[in-house]
Amino acid sequence: MLIAIAVGVAAQFAGFSLVAMFCAAAVISIVLWQVCDPFAEAAQWIGKRYHIPGSVRGATLDAVASSMPELFAGIFFVVVALQGVDPEAMKSGHHGAGAEGYGSAIATTAGSAIYNMILIPACVALVVAVKRPKNPIVTVEKEVLHRDGIWFMVCELVLLVFLWQPVMYWWMGVVFLGLYVIYLVWLWRDAGRFRAEKKESSEVEDWSDLPEKASILFNFGHVPLNRITVWLVIGTSTVLAAAACYFLVEVTVETAVLLKIPTFFVAVILAAAVSSVPDTFLSIGAASRGDDSGAVSNAFGSNIFDICICMSIPLFVYSWIDGWKPVSMLGADGEPIPGILGLRILLWVLTFLTLVIMWHKRSLSRGKAIVLIGLYLLFVAYAVLGSLGVINV
Repeated sequence: MLIAIAVGVAAQFAGFSLVAMFCAAAVISIVLWQVCDPFAEAAQWIGKRYHIPGSVRGATLDAVASSMPELFAGIFFVVVALQGVDPEAMKSGHHGAGAEGYGSAIATTAGSAIYNMILIPACVALVVAVKRPKNPIVTVEKEVLHRDGIWFMVCELVLLVFLWQPVMYWWMGVVFLGLYVIYLVWLWRDAGRFRAEKKESSEVEDWSDLPEKASILFNFGHVPLNRITVWLVIGTSTVLAAAACYFLVEVTVETAVLLKIPTFFVAVILAAAVSSVPDTFLSIGAASRGDDSGAVSNAFGSNIFDICICMSIPLFVYSWIDGWKPVSMLGADGEPIPGILGLRILLWVLTFLTLVIMWHKRSLSRGKAIVLIGLYLLFVAYAVLGSLGVINV
């Protein structure tokens, strides 16, 4: 209801419509944050209840909890775009609007991946520097870089190969899903090894930090967690996140219309940033609790989930609606979707640079955080210049 009111107000005030749209986006980000918070606490309950190590939990349960917005936003970008396509154009396959809808889904997912990879570690490092003055350095575990970092680069490389084609096919989504299944098997093996080591060392599991309740509405309410309510919390949060993401797509499209720029450039910054708010607070919360591994692995795990799941599901939806025909990477004018080439290059370059920064002494400091923020500002500058037509990649 709060989101609907914000969007309604944005539509009423023509003179202040752009400001209203940004206000609506801010409201949506807060809603997503509050919706994903209880989901994350329920996921934490599951992880601790079944003895899943922090780095594995951060890369799977936490990543899914915080990446729901990207998934639903991608689906709605495709559905909303295809709703406006003429049926005859749909049959002939010449409908750039549908392709631009999937392009916006790619922009949201890839933009979120860049946000997660750069800004989240930077925010974590800055928060830790303030809250832990005696130990202001975030330690990045070797297994996180070797496992999650390298695996993310592999998934990203596959994505770049696919995006370099003029069309995308439904079977490419199957490849992404296959990669994610292999990643889950790898994590399951690590979790099993972790449990075996605890058993061999006769270490008693500490249940004192098992979450007893999930907070809702800025801690004004609470839901006790058990084997039944934990799934009710996850289900309710998923539905509410989907509703919020529908309004996020509407706000993104309307903002692009008001600014008279391609939706791609609005999605790559606005939709990506709004949908990444839960990731940010989840990682900061983990770092505040001293779980550095969970904070960093959540960013990697979220990105792997974004590429493998948040790219593939919208692709399946698009292909299914369009009779399983290939999804064009060309706009209505027959040219590549504006911004797609530059995004492909920046995604790889920025990821590589961020991994190098993390690999150095396997730590994150305040100085490194400032460098990472500078990298993200370069990415924002690309989006702004691209939307203005100054650069055409």
